[in-house]
Amino acid sequence: MKKIIIILGVISAIIAVILSVLPLSNLTYIPAIIALIFGLIAIYLSRENKESKKIIHLLLLITIISLAIATYKSVFNTVEIGNTEQLEKREKESEEKAIEELEGLGL
Repeated sequence: MKKIIIILGVISAIIAVILSVLPLSNLTYIPAIIALIFGLIAIYLSRENKESKKIIHLLLLITIISLAIATYKSVFNTVEIGNTEQLEKREKESEEKAIEELEGLGL
């Protein structure tokens, strides 16, 4: 039982790290919270058996690092919106061209 929880926690932590460095870093929080829950359960189970906790501490460390990276990216990365007037102008021009082409076809 403990080994399965640790394996699931490590997999979740690795997914959280991968997602934290990708542009979709907002999705990091879901696997990171799952990894934290599995880590806490594993710590609880290992306290009862007085076993080594090194891998569990590594799991929690990786999860905290991924959460820190995702939080940093969400706080300090700003989304810049460009000049939308040019896009709107191009869109109107393409609509006008499409209408002219349809009229030229006789539709």
